[in-house]
Amino acid sequence: MGIVIRSFQPGDEAAFRDINLEWIERFFVVEQKDRDVLNNPAKYILDPGGAILLAVDVETPVGVVALVVIGEGSVELAKMGVRPQAQGKGAGRLLMVAALAKAREMGMRRVFIETNSKLGPALKLYNDAGFRPLHETIPSPYARADVQLELLLT
Repeated sequence: MGIVIRSFQPGDEAAFRDINLEWIERFFVVEQKDRDVLNNPAKYILDPGGAILLAVDVETPVGVVALVVIGEGSVELAKMGVRPQAQGKGAGRLLMVAALAKAREMGMRRVFIETNSKLGPALKLYNDAGFRPLHETIPSPYARADVQLELLLT
């Protein structure tokens, strides 16, 4: 059957947290902002109008992405991760396509991303999706964020 994308459901909190902690701990240090969002996605993502999508292989979540409302007509594509055993199988691309479709469905005009320059596969995915560097960067709550990108939806 392959990997399918579905919306967050009650009970997905542990998968959302664990998939993100896996990549953050592999490359960086988990920051307080990470803990806040990962331990309470309803408060920080869903309740303010955002969305979380999961890539599921059979019944097992293998990837996640969040859309965090950051302003009128703008969302941040955040907390995107794919488990190592599922990488290279298209889960990241499926999540990206679904997240951009969801942002459009939400009526958003702009998608913002903060990432890090050492995450090569993620940067390629974002570039392939049409994201471009911000002309003027904005302050970030994350120490690791050294790349800021945006995609204007049409």
